[in-house]
Amino acid sequence: MPDVMFDRIALIGIGLIGSSIARDIKALGLARQVVISSRSADTLKRAEELALGTSYVTAAAEAVRDADLVIVSVPVGASEAVAREIAEHLKPGVIVTDVGSTKASVIAQMAPHMPDYVHFIPGHPLAGTEKSGPDAGFPGLFKGRWCIFTPLENTDPAALSKLKAFWEALGSRVDEMDPVHHDKVLAIVSHLPHIIAYNIVGTADDLETVTESEVIKYSASGFRDFTRLAASDPTMWRDVCLHNKDAILEMLARFSEDLAYLQRAIRWGEGDKLFELFSRTRDVRRSIIQAGQDVDAPDFGRHVLDK
Repeated sequence: MPDVMFDRIALIGIGLIGSSIARDIKALGLARQVVISSRSADTLKRAEELALGTSYVTAAAEAVRDADLVIVSVPVGASEAVAREIAEHLKPGVIVTDVGSTKASVIAQMAPHMPDYVHFIPGHPLAGTEKSGPDAGFPGLFKGRWCIFTPLENTDPAALSKLKAFWEALGSRVDEMDPVHHDKVLAIVSHLPHIIAYNIVGTADDLETVTESEVIKYSASGFRDFTRLAASDPTMWRDVCLHNKDAILEMLARFSEDLAYLQRAIRWGEGDKLFELFSRTRDVRRSIIQAGQDVDAPDFGRHVLDK
């Protein structure tokens, strides 16, 4: 088991990611104190009932006092407000990081407010589920998953190394990227799939009256799997769309072009083109399994309930 890495960690926001971090910190003994902050009194109360930290406060400014590590786990659109609130209360040498899935926007929002004596290291753990709130978290969420840092110029190597060791203690594999490159990569591997899922499920919902509720009644695995993505936190995904707009629009344009190609192939009965596309995409699935990012199990490894 890793030794205590930080005397005091402040978690700003205690949803799925924040509460999973809290559970791992507690299980691994990575900090002597864990201060949890949430603007929602109900959320904070629930975090205390779950014993996720050692103290609980509504004000982020109060939470970060004397903290050695601050992890901001809020929707990306709230990043600047948090940065403004905590800036003058951060102690010299503290590491401040985040978990947002858009990095260029978070840096633009937070970096201007970070004092020179603070180590601001933007981060993004590529882990999660469609559930949200403090009850949604669980220990081991980050095990075997990537955590990507997008360090600023002149980032202190010792601080970067210490934050890397923290995420590795949680089981993550750590990598570094340029923030703009990160946002483009995430636009295709995460943001676009969620947007497509929201759109397909929305279309199906519109068809419910036409099909007399048969869409839901006869949901096959394909549609059902889209609904899992489409059940993700609306606030988070609204902010992702608004704060990674350029990269998402670029990927949507590419997707639209490829969709038009597929439409033409279907319309003109071009089976060879369809077979080539479906074979290529099947190989992508196999590559993901080989990379250890999923398991080759029936029904994605779900347990199917016996009727």
